Amino acid sequence: MRTVAVLAFDGISPFHLSVPCLVFGDRLGTEHLYDVQVFAEQAGRLGTNAGFGLHVERELDVLRTADLVILPSWTPGVTPSPRLLDAIRAAHLRGATVVGLCLGSYLVAASGIAAGREVVTHWYWAEDLQKRYADLRVRADVLWSDLGDVVTSAGTASSLDCCLHLVRAHHGVEVAEQLARRIVVAPHRSGTQAQYIPVPVPPEEADDVIEKAMVWARARLDRTISLDEWAAAVALSRRTFTRQFRARTGVSGQAWLLRQRLDRARSLLETTDHPVERIATASGFGSSAALRHHFRQVLGTTPQRHRQDFTRLAG
Repeated sequence: MRTVAVLAFDGISPFHLSVPCLVFGDRLGTEHLYDVQVFAEQAGRLGTNAGFGLHVERELDVLRTADLVILPSWTPGVTPSPRLLDAIRAAHLRGATVVGLCLGSYLVAASGIAAGREVVTHWYWAEDLQKRYADLRVRADVLWSDLGDVVTSAGTASSLDCCLHLVRAHHGVEVAEQLARRIVVAPHRSGTQAQYIPVPVPPEEADDVIEKAMVWARARLDRTISLDEWAAAVALSRRTFTRQFRARTGVSGQAWLLRQRLDRARSLLETTDHPVERIATASGFGSSAALRHHFRQVLGTTPQRHRQDFTRLAG
């Protein structure tokens, strides 16, 4: 069981604090996979930006043993204390994964643990963060970034995507999808920051044809799906479908489809002992060579290594 230490601070947004507690925390009827410990620099009462207070019992010493250190947000105009930054650096040096959600990237940047590398933050604050820390590459075009030891996410709801990504990395696709269903969110959103999507949620009275297209495609991942066939399935022209799909998701239909195929392949590798060739066919890659190519290109590993690593971690 991994220990997850979540920072609370005076003036924090209750939503930002609740996201890691929701995803990693204990829920009625679910397997307890993480030990979540909310901490502050000093135990006691903290205010929130919602007008009510919090009482936090744990302090910085929880970082000495935490596997994941979650920095769920920060106030850009507030300079973090040397004591807090030292504790983050020490946890990182010890081997903990440090996760900066939304404006928590300011703490990641201030600690120096991502110097010379990339971080993601809320699109509105990306330019400010880049000006403050010129040695970083600040990205505002993705939902999250995983460097292995440092993970950062874009604003607000993308913190959910980032935390679910970590569950997927720790426990596999099937567990992450089960958790996503329980908390009623998408198990995986590919693409750019959700703030850039012109119509992220369609009007109630409208039919979401792109959602229908996604459901249609997921049911046929073992087949070759052409854009013309996909568009026709929801009664759209290829051009209109392509435009609406990118507007809805932030990525092309083919890029989204590739991610779905990879997730299907990952799930089969984790939950069955089927040979790689059979999994390649079942997930629509056609051959084990094509599956290995995309696995390495997108995930940086091979199907066999993924299966071995997952079996080792699960055991």
